[in-house]
Amino acid sequence: MTTSAISVQLYTVREAIAEDLPGTLRRLADAGFSRVEPFAFTNFPELAGALTSTGLATPTTHQGFIADGNIADVASAAASMGISTVIDPFVAPEKWTTAEDVSETARRLNEAAQIAAEHGITVGYHNHAHEIENTIDGVTALEYFAGLLDPAVVLEVDTYWVAVGGADPVELLGRLGDRVVAIHVKDGPGTAETKDQVAVGSGSLDIPAILAAAPNALRVIELDDSRGDRFEAVVDSLAYLTSLENGASA
Repeated sequence: MTTSAISVQLYTVREAIAEDLPGTLRRLADAGFSRVEPFAFTNFPELAGALTSTGLATPTTHQGFIADGNIADVASAAASMGISTVIDPFVAPEKWTTAEDVSETARRLNEAAQIAAEHGITVGYHNHAHEIENTIDGVTALEYFAGLLDPAVVLEVDTYWVAVGGADPVELLGRLGDRVVAIHVKDGPGTAETKDQVAVGSGSLDIPAILAAAPNALRVIELDDSRGDRFEAVVDSLAYLTSLENGASA
């Protein structure tokens, strides 16, 4: 696998983007990235032009739409920028404690998928720890949720937050199967303290096993925070993943 199958969540370098979005994207392109995953992409009017000038692709993006039902506008905007998959990054923890609430979120996402499809857009959901910590009918709330989703709806599994939530990322990825089209790859001690996150390959997660459990999923590097320089961490993460996956496929 080459760097074309590796992306980076732009939230990782959010401060740099706030100061100079085009310049930050150029730095990422120069570092070897060919893909990026924007966050709240409709809030950045400069984004489309900056992506065009740097040649960076955006197969996935994060943008909330489940809660406010604005998927038509979001899907239209995504289609205009060549984004194919829009992922809602967060539904509040209190919405994952009962079967009724999880079912309602699934219903909303399934309805959004039908609207998004009219624009050629796929929709999905990204987890944190609370969807794993809560269980319904003997399975994690995320798995219960997945069982209610339309086949057209996808998942982006944040493997680090799975570990924080108390589950084995490798086993969970295996159970979720092909519905997982992207994974957030991050590393650290597997605790909720985001500043303890480090470059991929420098923490305690079994990254090779995680990648092997989702061989076809887009790898999206992310650090929610860190005690070190996050830009350096994503560049080091890219080098590690590229070496690991190219070596594994050789």
